[in-house]
Amino acid sequence: MKRSTAGFLFTLPWLIGFLIFTAGPMLTSLYLSFTKYDLSNMEWVGTRNYERLLTEEPLFWKSLQVTFTYAIFSVPLGIIGSLALAILLNQKVRGQRVFRTLFYLPSLVPAAASALLWQWIFNNDYGLLNYGLGMFGIGGAEWLSDEKYTLGAFVVMSLWGIGGGRMVIFLAGLQGISESYYEAAKIDGASPWKQFRFITVPQLSPVIFFNLILGFIGAFQVFTQAYIMTGGGPNNSTLFYALSLFRNAFEYFKLGKASAMAWLLFLILMVITAIQFWSSKRWVHYEAEAK
Repeated sequence: MKRSTAGFLFTLPWLIGFLIFTAGPMLTSLYLSFTKYDLSNMEWVGTRNYERLLTEEPLFWKSLQVTFTYAIFSVPLGIIGSLALAILLNQKVRGQRVFRTLFYLPSLVPAAASALLWQWIFNNDYGLLNYGLGMFGIGGAEWLSDEKYTLGAFVVMSLWGIGGGRMVIFLAGLQGISESYYEAAKIDGASPWKQFRFITVPQLSPVIFFNLILGFIGAFQVFTQAYIMTGGGPNNSTLFYALSLFRNAFEYFKLGKASAMAWLLFLILMVITAIQFWSSKRWVHYEAEAK
C-alpha cells in the first residue's frame, strides 16, 4: 500500500466526521438563511432575512451593541488579568505547581455551574458582593435587576476565567523568553517596569495577539451565563448576540432568520479578525523577523 493511500485512510474518519458534523450543517444553514423556515413550511425568500435584520430589527442592533460593549471591556481586562497572573505564577517560589493548579481550577467549572454561583454572588438581598460592600459601609446595588449594572456585572464575571487557558499560554510564552535579555537590562540599570515594557511585552506580543483574537471570538459566543442569570433582561440590557440567535431559532422557530444571524456573526468575526491582523503589523514582533 502506498504511503499516500495509507495516510488518506488514516484521515478518512476525520474527513467523514467533518463533512457530516461541520461542513454539512454549515452549508445547510447557509441555504436556510435564504428561506423562511419554521419547521413546518420552507419558502425561498432570497436575501430578505438579511435585509430585515439590517433594516427592520432593532433587537438585532441592540444585541450587537451589548455584545460589542461587553467585548471591548472584558477582552482587554481578561488579557491583562491573565498576563498579570501568569507573571506572578512564573516566579520561582516554593509550591509553584500547587499555586498554578489552584488558580487553574476555576476554569474547569462548567459554565452553567459558574453562572449559578455568580447569580448567588450578585443577589440583591443575600449576595456575597453586597454583603462585602456593606461591611465597608458601601450600599449594595441590584446587579442583575438594574440595567445600569447588569453588563458591568457580566464583565466582572468574565474575570473568573483569567486563570484558564490564556494564563497557561502566557506562562508558556514567558518561559520562552531568554534570561539573557533581562540580565543585559539589569546591567544597563533598567528598572523592573522598563524590563516589562521593553522586553516582556514585545516578546509576548505574538501571544497577546493570539489571545486577543480568541478573546473577541469568545466574547461573541456568550450565551450560557445570560440565559441562566438574566434571560437577556432587564430591558434587553444583557441580550447577547448568541442569546438572541438562540431565541429566534428555538423559541420563535424562525430558523431562516436565525441562520442569517449566524452567517452575519461569521462575517462580523471575520472583519474583526482581519482588522486585528492588519493592525498586528505595527505592534506584534516575531523573533524570526528580527534576525
